[in-house]
Amino acid sequence: MTEEKINNFAPLKGIKVVDWTQVQSGPSCTQLLAWLGADVIKIERTNTGDPTRNELLDIKDSWSLYYLQLNANKKSLTLNIKTPEGQKIMYDLLKKADIFVENIKPGAATKAGFGWEKVHKLNPRLIMASLKGFNQGSRFENVKAFEPVAQSAGGAASATGWNEGKDNVPTQSAAALGDSNSGMHLTIAILAALLQREHTGEGTYVYQSMQDAVLNLCRIKLRDQIMLDNLGALPHYAVYPNFKWGKAIPRAENTEGGQVIGWTYKAKGWENDPNAYVYIVVQNSDKSWETIAKTMGHPEWATDPRFEGWQNRQLHKEELYPLIESYTKNYDKFELTKKLGIAGIPVGPVLDWHELENDPDLNDDGTIVTIDQGGNRGKFKTIGLPFTLANYKPDYKRAPDLGENNKEILKSLGYDPTQIDELVEKGVISKVKKPSNPRTKVIKGEE
Repeated sequence: MTEEKINNFAPLKGIKVVDWTQVQSGPSCTQLLAWLGADVIKIERTNTGDPTRNELLDIKDSWSLYYLQLNANKKSLTLNIKTPEGQKIMYDLLKKADIFVENIKPGAATKAGFGWEKVHKLNPRLIMASLKGFNQGSRFENVKAFEPVAQSAGGAASATGWNEGKDNVPTQSAAALGDSNSGMHLTIAILAALLQREHTGEGTYVYQSMQDAVLNLCRIKLRDQIMLDNLGALPHYAVYPNFKWGKAIPRAENTEGGQVIGWTYKAKGWENDPNAYVYIVVQNSDKSWETIAKTMGHPEWATDPRFEGWQNRQLHKEELYPLIESYTKNYDKFELTKKLGIAGIPVGPVLDWHELENDPDLNDDGTIVTIDQGGNRGKFKTIGLPFTLANYKPDYKRAPDLGENNKEILKSLGYDPTQIDELVEKGVISKVKKPSNPRTKVIKGEE
């Protein structure tokens, strides 16, 4: 199938999106919609635009990677919403749109004249989607949320980390559970609303809280909490059996999360490489344990009474870990993955981000994509559409300059060049702005 024909199958071809979002949570959602073929117009503040454009800069005269990796394939319209002319332009866009996404501070959209009741009356087929920190009616409803706030309030931080020493503190995951994960959840809800509209002929209001998105990924922690309520202890946790159990589940450390025994083991070179590790899962059955014992050259482990049955293995896991590690330290993490993988043992290398950035498989199969931004930035890498469709492949395009599509969008609404110039003079829109910044100088501490 040709590239041209594949792109004719864009799932959201013809869908128009007004994107009033910024930073990460909202833009991650609207970028997915754009990659699925929707026409996404990003509404930005005049003159400054999305805050991430100039945050975490690394190259002279270039928008930041923070901005570029979340706003590819979009169009940019600068707009002063507070002016009567700006409001009219926004209303005109919404009249023609299928989807309106916003993640500005709680209550601000309604205050600005773009609440659900107003836009639904304006365009009954429009789907409005809001992304906030907390649920409507929550005692935290009006609290501004960032990524760590969502992880903390969503149960991820309290369950992550270690249970002893100075590192016994609620810990943030490096994965964007509060931001990009919330954007993904919002995307699912929007797609459901689009399908619903096929039956009802009418749009609906979609609301996604960051707290709920994190909670959804922490579902098994609620399972564990209920189990702790009932049993008083959790054998599948790292701290079992010698732990003073309280009312709440402890931190998970490096356990797998189920009844199996999962742990991170040192591989060859661990002394100089902080990521020379593999993760190995000992499954519940005695046969699986026997396979590990034989593969690692110690069949006697299989008949050791300490490790007979999953319950004994959990009881004596602190004695099991060093036995496995005495084997893993002799091979590098890729050798281990091959050797143990062939034997049917669940195993994976701990890949650092330098390895992932240059991974041949991920770069070849479209997981990591390269986009040509032009200018000083040139080509940059990002994570592409995180799933594949047999008959569709996104056409990845660069992120827009600030207000780059002002004339194109306003012309489509019936404005002529003179009227557009007048809008610039009145401060309703701002002139197209390209990146202009010095190269960031990093102040390094003593090595």
